[in-house]
Amino acid sequence: MRCSQHKRYSGSNRLFPPILGGKGWLLLTLILFSCGSVAPSSPRSTLEEMTAVPLRYTFVFVIHGDGEYVYHDTGGKEHKADEKALTGAIKVALRNPHAEVLIYHQRPRGHAFFVFPLRDGDFRYYRHGKLVARESYWRDDDLSHSDPETELFDRYHNAKDSLTTKFFFYFGHEIPEIGGTGYDASYPERTFTLADLSDRMARITRHSWKFDLVVLSTCFSGTPRTIAALTPYAQTIIASPDNLHLSYLDLQPFATVEKRLQSEDVRTFAREYAHWAFQRLSARVETAVTVAVYDIVRVQTYINSVDTSYRRTLTAFGGQFAGSIEYYDCAENPAYVLPGMNDGVYLYYRPARFGRTKNKREHSGWECSRYLQ
Repeated sequence: MRCSQHKRYSGSNRLFPPILGGKGWLLLTLILFSCGSVAPSSPRSTLEEMTAVPLRYTFVFVIHGDGEYVYHDTGGKEHKADEKALTGAIKVALRNPHAEVLIYHQRPRGHAFFVFPLRDGDFRYYRHGKLVARESYWRDDDLSHSDPETELFDRYHNAKDSLTTKFFFYFGHEIPEIGGTGYDASYPERTFTLADLSDRMARITRHSWKFDLVVLSTCFSGTPRTIAALTPYAQTIIASPDNLHLSYLDLQPFATVEKRLQSEDVRTFAREYAHWAFQRLSARVETAVTVAVYDIVRVQTYINSVDTSYRRTLTAFGGQFAGSIEYYDCAENPAYVLPGMNDGVYLYYRPARFGRTKNKREHSGWECSRYLQ
């Protein structure tokens, strides 16, 4: 495993080039030191001091940035979508004083002096609106790349705060239901699939509780299989059944979620947020905009009824590349048009302003896939 190589680099001085000299050694020391744990912004805001004060909310953000997330605005200015999501998550952490916020930023792999590997996971822990801890970690520390992140959750999350209202966010590219090779640009041989995301959530929840709201800020996440796989860990899910512009939803309303939840429940807030995100995207893009809210209790019957057919389709795909798969509205296939198809699905949809689907006025809220012949 590559973690053994990381340890070797940090242990033996003979591996460092002799040309570094005195100043080079100082620079190298500073670089390597900066790759480890980072002190919290306020020395008094220690975890020990703050755990005595009960929490009301827990936010978990997983932001995948190890891929192509660069885009340009109308003025030609370059932006990195994962960095914008990180900025939004930090605002949520700072502006909700009764919350704990765990942020995992999965960054591209890098090297100091083009030789020495640097940690490529950036973890931040906020409590009561203050940064308590920040650590970097190896994302390839185990065969299961979620293990280091689970360990950080177990270390910082206070078990006695189990009654908090809990939110889980995943920002990234489309999550493959099969295959998944090359999802991480830095680790092309490693796979990431829906099963890996489900496993991460299972490790966090220990199957003893559910997230009140899960937000999947990815393309094509509103499939029967995706919702079914995350059902054991979620009460409500926000996802896009179609292509989601830039794969990122704006987090602005979550910065004031504490105030909002004083007068409404999570499901109501979820629908209001989905509508807000839909309107925001509709005003900015010409492509189709599809944002859905899934009430897990109410959609359970439908996803169970189509599960066998959907699994059979996935099995037929076998080892085919994603490029050979086409996504389509499940309502276009009679096998998926069953009673209760729309129960528990709150959909906000606008067709693309161009192309072959510009006249498609409705969407079922469920996305399916098929081979391109």
